[in-house]
Amino acid sequence: MKQDPGLRPDAPAGGRRDRLAKAAASLGREVVDIAGFLDRLDADGKAQLEALASLTENADHVVQINAGVSESLKALSGIVEEALTALSESVENMQATGVVGVRLNQHAREMTTRSGDVQPVLEAVRLNNEQILSIAAQVNMLAINAKIEAARAGEAGRGFSVVADAINELSARTGSAAQDVTRNVANLTEWLDRMQLSITELDDTLHELTERGEASGALLQTAWTRITGAGEQARQVNEDAGQSQEKLRHFPPLLNRIDALVTGGTSGVADANRRLVRLVDMSETLVQDSVALGGSTADSRFIDEVQRLAAEITAAFEAGIEEKRLTMAELFDSAYRPVRGSDPQQHVTRFTRFTDAVLPPIQEPVLDFDPRVVFCAAVDRRGYLPTHNRKFSRRPRRDPVWNAAHCRNRRIFADRVGLKAGTNVEPFLLQVYRRDMGGGEFALMKDLSAPIFVKGRHWGGLRLAYRF
Repeated sequence: MKQDPGLRPDAPAGGRRDRLAKAAASLGREVVDIAGFLDRLDADGKAQLEALASLTENADHVVQINAGVSESLKALSGIVEEALTALSESVENMQATGVVGVRLNQHAREMTTRSGDVQPVLEAVRLNNEQILSIAAQVNMLAINAKIEAARAGEAGRGFSVVADAINELSARTGSAAQDVTRNVANLTEWLDRMQLSITELDDTLHELTERGEASGALLQTAWTRITGAGEQARQVNEDAGQSQEKLRHFPPLLNRIDALVTGGTSGVADANRRLVRLVDMSETLVQDSVALGGSTADSRFIDEVQRLAAEITAAFEAGIEEKRLTMAELFDSAYRPVRGSDPQQHVTRFTRFTDAVLPPIQEPVLDFDPRVVFCAAVDRRGYLPTHNRKFSRRPRRDPVWNAAHCRNRRIFADRVGLKAGTNVEPFLLQVYRRDMGGGEFALMKDLSAPIFVKGRHWGGLRLAYRF
């Protein structure tokens, strides 16, 4: 075996014991540091497994969604094609309607022109009819005069009188027919005026219809163009979605493989961590045995101090029993009653008030024993810490984070270090642990404890924590 250059082979046994004690303490420190690192790796591995599980689930979900999108895009492409066909037919129909509208507009204008041509003819008929009426009136007057002259002529004018009567009757019929023609021409003129007004309105309506048809045709043409572009984009997106679907099919197997690798790594880290915990226990045993053999370390003065203080607490507890300030049953009470509204949760027992009275005079002066001392407090076998140092026994607030740092009394610390300190029955137990300082920072600490016995019965232990 290679010899320590700082220690001669013929060195006395005491020196070897000191060297063994120091080596055991250093080993504990290194092992705890590595164990803390593995704890972090284990936590990171579990977080990665959770993230991978979520990613796998989301990847499966994305594959399903993408498949649904592909189907929807195919359906959309079909709908777009049908819409384009319908729009194309609508554009053609609109254009044909526009042509028909233009032709109707032309016919309406021709009818307006022709109805305008009829007006002069009707006016001429009216004027001619007025002349006929005038002539008929004159003929009637002549017939009347002829009849008067025939009467004067007597028997000789009787034939002329018959002719005069016939002329008079013909004149009357001609006048009546002329009046009928005048009325009909007036009605026809009025009808033509109304028809021309209707044709004018129809012409305006057809003109507006033509303009609106042209505007609708332009809009339909624009819609057709846009839908054509949308259809092209939909086809392109459909192709891209198909390619994405093909790529996404490879994701779940890859994620499952990564999950298996991370699971194996996490399992290995957890196993290594369990082995390191056993190694920590062995290093603590080495420290105890080396000191018991007479070895001296930098912790020797702390060991002596914590054992002395544990003896004082034993004496104080037994004195309380003798003075009947509490009973053994009360001192060993394990019915921890929660303090209502406390966060983190605090508890009280039947001995809490007693320890609040007797422990501070023993625990508080130790804070000045060495500048590295962080706290000194007694815990029972279940890790319950009834009375802490005053700086850690502040009145709780509504802030749980603040309370966790400043209200550490009356709490149960069931972690590995706390439970081992409370259950240890060896003369002392030196543990090394990493203290969480927040923000991802950790500090290596030493937790030195000595058992507390009351009338031969193990109550718990006194913890003395200090920095390296």
